[in-house]
Amino acid sequence: MQPVTKFERRVVGAAEQALQRQRYVSPLDVLTGMGWVTPGSVTEWRQGRAASIEAVAAVSGDRLADALEVFHRWVASRGMLASEVEYVAATRDRRPLQFSAAGQAGIELRYRTHWTPADLPESKREQLTAKQSKAPDLVVVVPLKEFTCTGCGQTDTGMLMMEDAGPICLTCADLDHLVFLPAGDAALTRRAKKASRLSAVVVRFNRSRKRYDRQGLLVEQAAVEQAEQECLSDEDARARRRERDAVRREAADEVFQAKFADEITHLFPRCPAPRATAIALHAAVRGSGRVGRSAAGRALDPDAVTRAVIASIRHQDTPYDELLMSGVPRDEARAQIRTAIDQVLERWRRAGG
Repeated sequence: MQPVTKFERRVVGAAEQALQRQRYVSPLDVLTGMGWVTPGSVTEWRQGRAASIEAVAAVSGDRLADALEVFHRWVASRGMLASEVEYVAATRDRRPLQFSAAGQAGIELRYRTHWTPADLPESKREQLTAKQSKAPDLVVVVPLKEFTCTGCGQTDTGMLMMEDAGPICLTCADLDHLVFLPAGDAALTRRAKKASRLSAVVVRFNRSRKRYDRQGLLVEQAAVEQAEQECLSDEDARARRRERDAVRREAADEVFQAKFADEITHLFPRCPAPRATAIALHAAVRGSGRVGRSAAGRALDPDAVTRAVIASIRHQDTPYDELLMSGVPRDEARAQIRTAIDQVLERWRRAGG
């Protein structure tokens, strides 16, 4: 399929980026890649706190259907192979997750189908399907205020699980025998989870970021003790590996930042080279959450690179920050500086002279 409209190019672009990144692509990958469904909304849905993907999408169900139609024409044109994947909630009942509001079988199947290249070995395809169908972790929430358990009716301030009827305490959830292992030691966490027959991820809502942040795990006490012994036995080897990994990541970051700067000068030939380098360094900081670390940014998508350039112009070449500090609402401030941003972009786009 050769995309002809801007909408088709957007759908196909998101699909191609996902395929390049992970060797398979799903409708959900496309919708998140397009920005129609946020990662936070997907987490909420997977944890059983949203009725369907349609309920948390930024567009209507009809618009989602249009994107799926373009996506399926694209996979057909490439001769890709289908694998049906199970989607279940991170709740005690492990109920099937629903994509569409109506829940029609045909629509749900289209969403659940993942696609892989025809030349991918069958063993690899089966491995991917099994991994994607694996039930997600159970999720336990650290509440911001006291709650009333819908199971026993007691008021509590401890951890809870969310059920359809409301919050339940860990005793009613049959998780009160587990111990809390705080986040921070990746090796200890990984080994304790592997050794524990039952575990749950612990999260807490971050009001400033408007998202749930991971706090640690609930695991069996014996699993923690076993993991601690394993970590003590190979501590020196893990320290040396961390040093090697840090050097490798630093080198990889430098290469990526250089490529990002090159793409900026390609799109904006008159952007000063030091400025292009500074924009790339800022946008591509690991763990920053900025556009350079997004899937589109890592793929050097022109739209993502342009957004990084616009962000730099907004803060360095316009009075945007001063407007915000003086109390001007964000949308109004952006409207006031839009012309100034367009002028800089146009100047930097001109080749030569």
